[in-house]
Amino acid sequence: MADNDGTITTEALQHAMVEKLMAIIGAPDDKDVARSADEVVRALDARLADAS
Repeated sequence: MADNDGTITTEALQHAMVEKLMAIIGAPDDKDVARSADEVVRALDARLADAS
């Protein structure tokens, strides 16, 4: 999901975070899965920091 300006919505980032956490549960030793999850968490963190 994206806003009118093409940026990913906060809701989409939240859903992506849940998906990544589920992937980590399924593959706890996979470094690529961990990196991908880290990117989503950092993006969501930055978004929420900007909102406050």
